[in-house]
Amino acid sequence: MMSSKHVVAFFALAFLGISCSNDDSGDVNIPEGDYTNGILIANEGPFGNGTGTVDFIANGATTVESSIFNTVNNDDLGNIVQSIAFSEEKAFVIANVSNRITVVDRYTFKKEATITTGLNNPRYMVITNGKGYVTNWGDPADDTDDYVAIVNLENNTIEGNIPVVFGPEELVATNDKVYVAHQGAYGFNNKVSVINTNNQEVSTTITVGDVPGGLQLDTIGNLWVLSSGKPDYSGEETGGVLSKIDTNTDSVVSSIEFGATEHPSRLNFDSNKLYYFLVGGIYEIETSAMSLPKTTVMEGLSFYAMKIHEGKVYGTDAKDFTSNGTLIIYDLISKTETNTYTVGIIPGGIYFN
Repeated sequence: MMSSKHVVAFFALAFLGISCSNDDSGDVNIPEGDYTNGILIANEGPFGNGTGTVDFIANGATTVESSIFNTVNNDDLGNIVQSIAFSEEKAFVIANVSNRITVVDRYTFKKEATITTGLNNPRYMVITNGKGYVTNWGDPADDTDDYVAIVNLENNTIEGNIPVVFGPEELVATNDKVYVAHQGAYGFNNKVSVINTNNQEVSTTITVGDVPGGLQLDTIGNLWVLSSGKPDYSGEETGGVLSKIDTNTDSVVSSIEFGATEHPSRLNFDSNKLYYFLVGGIYEIETSAMSLPKTTVMEGLSFYAMKIHEGKVYGTDAKDFTSNGTLIIYDLISKTETNTYTVGIIPGGIYFN
């Protein structure tokens, strides 16, 4: 079974343009490990007790390999597995409540290091220019202590902090810059911070719609930001906004507004098109569009997390948030369900390995 995994992994890597080198004997250097060429599901786990987990589903498999970190290391990841970031052959698993980043080999999931100092409510991480950048809420009740931690990838330590406005969440990197969306932690914000990775300082802060979440870079380098708007319980409800930012000038060049009570989420980019989720439906929009689509490409759905990848929809259902959730895969063209898998408690992250 291992040899077939490696053959499939080789063709997948060749398709993605990942460099593989051949020696004189004709051998090919490809990633080694049981968790190559498949889907990783980050399960948050029960809040306040227990541990989050990571599951693996090999491409084409009908079964799930559950809690792979625990299986390999006889150890736990910590409470609330918030997200996973990747750098070459390493994966960084962030446990929010436990204030911990576990560094593993992404293909074997063998633990290499644990970062436990310099973190305070860590959320998401991106790796660029030889450094890791991790958003930290700090104390959610304090709007002044939020920061982005800088990770030294050589020794897996926090080597510095970059103060930012409150509620830093997801982030992306391009052109020696890191863009940070500020949802506002337990409050509401409407900013995107731009960090210059050459001097590790915030170069500018961009105002977008209320509660920005999804960040996606298109094929020509524009940054798309989907803001969900303030919910009705805030007392000052606002609708969502889809903003396009020119990453050369770091300015908003266009914005498309949703209805005052419409709160879109889960922005994706696949095959040169943007996708988002709204009231049980998936909508598709061209990057050249000046207005929102009128019809869905799929509807009648309920997702906790959603990824669109190579023409397929991957959605999770957290069920009652105390028992095992599910991952459901749909073909976006035929709009039919192709696979359903039982995964861990509160499946909040979908990653392709």
